[in-house]
Amino acid sequence: MGRCCKCCKSLCKDFKEFAMRGSVIDMAIGLVIGKAFSDVVQSLVNDIILPPFGLIFGGVDFNNLTIKMHSFGHPNQPPVLLRYGAFIQHIIYLIIVSFALFLIIVLVSKLRKKATKEKQEDQYAELKELSEEAKVLLEIRDLLASKTDIKL
Repeated sequence: MGRCCKCCKSLCKDFKEFAMRGSVIDMAIGLVIGKAFSDVVQSLVNDIILPPFGLIFGGVDFNNLTIKMHSFGHPNQPPVLLRYGAFIQHIIYLIIVSFALFLIIVLVSKLRKKATKEKQEDQYAELKELSEEAKVLLEIRDLLASKTDIKL
C-alpha cells in the first residue's frame, strides 16, 4: 500500500508540472476562446446569414430542408430523412471559420516577419556601433585581403 501512495504522489507531481507549463495553459485558453468563437459563428450563420436567404427562396427554413427516402423493400418502416439543409448550414459555418483562421494565420505571419526584421535591424545597428579598435582591425583585414586577393 505504501508503494501505491508514493506512485500516486509521483504521478500527481508529474501531472502538476505538466499542467503548469505555459504551453498547456495557453492551449486551454485557446480551446475556451475557440469554443466561444465557434458559438458566435454558428449563431451568425443560423440567425443572421441564412434567414435572409430563406426569405429570398420563398420563406424556406434551411434547418427543415430534407429529402424523404422511402424503403421499397420494407414499406412499413418510416422514411429516412436526408437533412441537406443542416448540411448547407455546416458548410457555411466551415467556410466562415476557415476564413477567420486564415486571417489569423496571415496576421501572425506578418507579425513574425516584422519582429524578425526588427531583430535583424537591431543586430546591424550593433555592428555599426563598433569600437575604434574593431574599426582599425576591420581596416587591416580589408587591406590584407586586397593585397592577397582573398575575399573574406
